[in-house]
Amino acid sequence: MSNVLSGAEFKQELRAGKPKFGLFVNSHSPTVAEQLAHSGYDWLLIDTQHGPMSFEHESTMLAAVGSGGAKSMVRVAGYHDRGGIQQALDLGADGVLVPYINNAEEARQAVSCALYPTAGTRSVYFPQRATNKAGLLGYVGNANKNIIVALQVETASCIENIEEIAAVPGVDMLFLGQNDLCMSMGLFEKYEFPHMYTSPELGAATSALIAAANKNKVILGLFLFGTARVGEFLDKGFTFISIGNDLHHVLTQAGAYVKDMEAISKDKGKEWTRRPTALV
Repeated sequence: MSNVLSGAEFKQELRAGKPKFGLFVNSHSPTVAEQLAHSGYDWLLIDTQHGPMSFEHESTMLAAVGSGGAKSMVRVAGYHDRGGIQQALDLGADGVLVPYINNAEEARQAVSCALYPTAGTRSVYFPQRATNKAGLLGYVGNANKNIIVALQVETASCIENIEEIAAVPGVDMLFLGQNDLCMSMGLFEKYEFPHMYTSPELGAATSALIAAANKNKVILGLFLFGTARVGEFLDKGFTFISIGNDLHHVLTQAGAYVKDMEAISKDKGKEWTRRPTALV
């Protein structure tokens, strides 16, 4: 399809300020991934860090995402996960999200695993899904500019070292994980939920991240639950934004129907109350 952006074009639009919205996929379901790939989101991220997925699940889910034309990302276990990064990219992922980065050396290791020599140490192999469309030379020759290398900013140490991390060559995106960052900074202990998310400490950390990213022309990414704060972070320059994950979408949509049923049954004098729910 001629209207499908290359990875380099996708990143260029993000850097130019054009938002790309997406969703994490934590169920190990290619059926769910395929349907979401046709839902209008720009990208989907297969979350192997927190989802119960083998490489076989990951393979079928990436194929499913590709069928809908959405860009595909995979969250791997960490900067040390050479096997996970290799598999994700060989299976056709457009990029990887590497969690729990604390310093520039860990950032360099993550980049190295994702890029081919001489910029990195990714191993070349053929044939595989990644090379099916453009062939070995067409894919490998352009991979380093097309692969999206995203690092997750979710520890106090990462914020302390953010200027050095943002300056590491090959880092395309810094992705803010507010939940873990608040945990790491002790804000869940200091504040009553959900006030840690609007605390001055998290605000200062976010400002430091934004400044380092802007200085190095690095894309800003973010995980949110729902749409309430999307506008706020668009104003701050975040362009790669997750609106939650597939399981949360299922719960919230089911919760909306359940709420309607409670109101309808009460109105008809046949009151019904939902069973205990995982939703707050």
